[in-house]
Amino acid sequence: MSKIKIFSLGGLNEIGKNMYVIEVDNDIFVFDAGLKYADDSMLGVDYVIPDYEYLKTNKDRIKGLFISHGHEQQMGALSDILIDIPKLKIYGTNFTLEVIKNQLLDDGIKDSHLIPVQVHHKIGFGACSLFPIALTHSVPESVGYVLYTPDGAIFYTGNFVFDSTMMESYKTDIGKLAYVGKQGVLCLLSESMYADKKGYTSPNHRATGIIRETLGTNNGRILFNISSSQLYRIQELFTEIMKTSRHVIIMGKSLETLILKSIDLGYIKFDKSRISNIHNADDANVVIIVSDEREKPFSNIRRIIRGYDKFVTITDKDTVVFASPVYEGMEKSATKVLDNIAKIGSNIVTLPEKKYLSYHASSEDLMLMLDLMQPKYYFPINGEYRHQVANKEVAMQVGMNEENIILSLNGDVSVFKDGILLPTKEKIKTDEILIDGKTNGDIGELVLKDRELLSDNGIVIVTATLEKIGKKVLAGPEVLTRGFIYVKENNDLIKEAENISASIIEANTKHNYIDYNNIKLEIRDKVGKYFYDQTECKPMILVVIQEI
Repeated sequence: MSKIKIFSLGGLNEIGKNMYVIEVDNDIFVFDAGLKYADDSMLGVDYVIPDYEYLKTNKDRIKGLFISHGHEQQMGALSDILIDIPKLKIYGTNFTLEVIKNQLLDDGIKDSHLIPVQVHHKIGFGACSLFPIALTHSVPESVGYVLYTPDGAIFYTGNFVFDSTMMESYKTDIGKLAYVGKQGVLCLLSESMYADKKGYTSPNHRATGIIRETLGTNNGRILFNISSSQLYRIQELFTEIMKTSRHVIIMGKSLETLILKSIDLGYIKFDKSRISNIHNADDANVVIIVSDEREKPFSNIRRIIRGYDKFVTITDKDTVVFASPVYEGMEKSATKVLDNIAKIGSNIVTLPEKKYLSYHASSEDLMLMLDLMQPKYYFPINGEYRHQVANKEVAMQVGMNEENIILSLNGDVSVFKDGILLPTKEKIKTDEILIDGKTNGDIGELVLKDRELLSDNGIVIVTATLEKIGKKVLAGPEVLTRGFIYVKENNDLIKEAENISASIIEANTKHNYIDYNNIKLEIRDKVGKYFYDQTECKPMILVVIQEI
């Protein structure tokens, strides 16, 4: 018998940033390592990842990091983690590892320990073993992981739907799910994002109809904006294009590499001769596929709209199709993009969220998974807390006892001893790491607050030059502003701020000694209060004093 701990470093009470940890005695198994898209309030932040300090501290106990599928919410934090834990073993299916390789290559990480797994082939780890099961999602070779422990199986689903029409590398092996369920499942960790949606997700995740209609009713050029990870949506597009005379242009080297490799490996079925060069982007009979940067939704289509792309310019004769979901927190950005396209006069086609769902399990999908697994304990994951609560209610509808359903937040530890859930207040320290561009590590909340202050009220710089020997003021004080007020119309305001600064410098200069720290504090305080009294704004104030 063993002691098992289950907790999350990210993915609970939020969308994305998935990272779940299962400890069996001294061994650590990590499932997924995703990012979360920065919302509009995170000025300059590209993406957010879990604080993985716990993994760094316990890296020698980690048996592996197991990626369920090739989406950024599941594997987008890998490049950052591998900088600190370079010997970390990463497991995934062949397609998932291809996506990971491309990401690591783009980020300049050449040495990594990527280990392919095959569905329905057990991997041994001493007293425990891991068993990948094929599940259906919007990318090929998505898997859930069964962790066999001495006290029973723990199943991590990742993201999934049940859809009998999706075959080959997208097909769910229901037989294997039922087999695992009959063996006895200690705990099921299942996604929650669509738990509040009634019925099955299928067929509402299919977009073939609207794609066919768009291709058939629009004679001009079509721009198809999509996340590069939505490979099955790209397959739906290609299937319908093959019924027309249109050609395809793929924008972006990473997306082009992924699609061409997927065609070569049989994950996408399409005639490669129908893929044209970017220099044919002005042809009327083309479909241009535009994908987003992995951490910046709408980045590339926004660049095209603004006229910054050297190959593509949107006109009023174009049709723009948005085939990817709008992630929570990005609604404002999406609205601005749509408004700017509307101003150009282009035709816009969107997939309404209520009618077209992403590839996540709705309530009936969750019920079917619960029925197949018959778990002793149920752990809703991957979603806002209201989604986790809805997932709990789904489980209770199929007969699970409320005390056997675990609702947790990131860092809350669930402890099992000899297969029994124990009461505990144990908690792992968790946080978010805000990633800005190529900067390694967290930019920090203070930096974010400074950016917010600058964006709201601007900056004021007070400069002065003093004589080194006598401390006489040689130049200044001069007040410079950016993003605060229009100087030409507020000369009196600036002049008074300079007078206040001069009197503070004079008051703190005694017998050839000057207290620079006190001057800076006083200027910030008094000039800041003066500006607030006059404008009701609080600009950031920087004081620069030098001696010559």
